[in-house]
Amino acid sequence: MADRLVVLYRDHLPPNRARIESLAETVYATEEELPLFLPGADALLAWWPLSAAVAGAWPDDPAKAPRWVHVAAAGVEPFLFPALTGNPEVVLTNARGVYDRPIAEYVLGLILSLAKDFPGTWEHQRRREWRPSDSERIGNRTVLVWGTGSIGRAVARLLRAVGMRVSGAGRTPRTADPDFGVVHGPAGLREALGEADYVVLAAPLTPATRGMVDAPVLAAMKRGARLVNVGRGPLVDEQALVDALAQGRLAGAALDVFTHEPLPVESPLWEMPGVIISPHTAGEVTDWRADLGELFLDNLLRRREGRPLRNVVDKALGYVVDG
Repeated sequence: MADRLVVLYRDHLPPNRARIESLAETVYATEEELPLFLPGADALLAWWPLSAAVAGAWPDDPAKAPRWVHVAAAGVEPFLFPALTGNPEVVLTNARGVYDRPIAEYVLGLILSLAKDFPGTWEHQRRREWRPSDSERIGNRTVLVWGTGSIGRAVARLLRAVGMRVSGAGRTPRTADPDFGVVHGPAGLREALGEADYVVLAAPLTPATRGMVDAPVLAAMKRGARLVNVGRGPLVDEQALVDALAQGRLAGAALDVFTHEPLPVESPLWEMPGVIISPHTAGEVTDWRADLGELFLDNLLRRREGRPLRNVVDKALGYVVDG
């Protein structure tokens, strides 16, 4: 008998839904409809991965809760509520791997834009002003990638390929890492921050990482360094970042994610010199939804055939653990 699958959606449905429907009895639900359809379902596909509605719609009776939840994103923080994480029968998977290369390319583009001051060039073009100026090299510049998961690794590989000197920051220090070379643990973080020309945030949002880039961390960064955040907005204390930029400690920042999205119009970040703002689109490329759909379909087939699922999240940590 086919599984009963609930697909939580907002604006879009999976592009390969006909193939999904051939493998599972499928119901499509909006956030408002979710409490009606979720109890008794075997599986939940959170196609709208930023929704906060799942916790409220989760069945009180554990026996009626889905046994598998797949999130169509790398981050799973809206799904780490006690009724789900505390139920050992519920398997949580995510879209790890889909966004790796697109986000790495986006980070490279942001670093180039900051170093070459493309925003300034485009503003001069808009004004029809001819203003030649020097730009910075990125070759041999030092980058600290904070977050050593699959996205951070893809970033490290691409930045190394263009001649940047890359190291990582994570929970466990180590040397001879194939992508980062050196991974700095908490004890070595301050020294690494003081040496980096660019700090790239690619960490998941967990209780341990929320607010990790605060005023003391920003003060430890190299004067004139730049911050790039493609992880999650709440990793950064935004007021502390505004202060560091206003005081000239940092030369700039490229921010794709924010504590509140959309970024409020009154935020000073919009108009600060040296700041690039993008609307949480670092991983969105042509056909990215097709890739998300294919990953879920592969896991659905694996479930039907009794094979191990891909991208099983450690619910205590909040992300997929390597190895």
